[in-house]
Amino acid sequence: MPKPKEIVLKKSEEIEGTPIEGPWLDDIHSLEEVLDYYERIGFQATHLGKAIEIWRKVEEKRAEGEEVRIFLGYTSNIISSGLREIIAWLVKEGKVDVIVTTAGGVEEDFIKALKPFILGDWHVDDSLLREKGINRIGNIFVPNDRYIEFEKYMIPFFERILEMEKEAGRPLTASEFIYELGRYMDEKLGKEKEKSVIYWAYKRNIPIFCPAITDGSIGDMLYFFKEERGDRELIIDIANDIVKLNNLAVTAKETASIILGGSLPKHAIINANLFRGGTDYAIYITTAVPWDGSLSGAPPSEGVSWGKIKAKADYVEIWADATLVFPLLVWKVFK
Repeated sequence: MPKPKEIVLKKSEEIEGTPIEGPWLDDIHSLEEVLDYYERIGFQATHLGKAIEIWRKVEEKRAEGEEVRIFLGYTSNIISSGLREIIAWLVKEGKVDVIVTTAGGVEEDFIKALKPFILGDWHVDDSLLREKGINRIGNIFVPNDRYIEFEKYMIPFFERILEMEKEAGRPLTASEFIYELGRYMDEKLGKEKEKSVIYWAYKRNIPIFCPAITDGSIGDMLYFFKEERGDRELIIDIANDIVKLNNLAVTAKETASIILGGSLPKHAIINANLFRGGTDYAIYITTAVPWDGSLSGAPPSEGVSWGKIKAKADYVEIWADATLVFPLLVWKVFK
């Protein structure tokens, strides 16, 4: 039997690799220099460093004229937060090609162009907030007057869409509906629209897909519109959008999938990439865990088993709140 000292001080093999090292603050003069150390810090910082490396590689290819079609997916809470403006900038600058989001990711972007959301608190009396007509998204407060104002715009917009569908002889797809919403913002709103994702997607002709477009305030407004008018003609087509979304993946030379959160946007993007044999690059930012078998928590390697991510793809998952790390990621890649 080995002696205790031999057990504790077991001889090791020599290994090569990156030394773990953080920034020495006396030598650091900018955020840029701090971020240079992320790959060497360890844990999730290393994953952020890997994400920076992947996205930079994609951008370098695009700058050289190679086609890498970038799919960006995010849940509505991303737009509820201050990440909305960062995403709008990415769209304005043509840094993404296809967007998939939830209903809240569409309507909250529009609502914020009317009135801002307000920083509140996590620890509040929610029943009292309800009495005051204030809705809460985490520590973000959304007074109900935002939705009242939203209805004033949406009812005339639905009337416009209904007329367009009658003229076209077919229903508009959800992505066409959102495109027209961007055009509507351009016509009806002032300078405040210039930090809107929808507005810049309209201006840059970048499609926004929302397979569950009725699952939010837009659905509420559709209900009011249809019930008050007895309307059964206004229809939003999601069937033809799935063809369009899948083909945007199938026809791309290479694809990159950048996904904030999980849920429907995540699956819509990676499932579209299944039809081409998987995405070539993937960056996930999520706080969901894989242990319950949910798609939201499924790591990129699980996507490989389905063929939604290529076995040789360059991918990383950052297990963190996107509001903490996405601004750093975008800053380091683009600024």
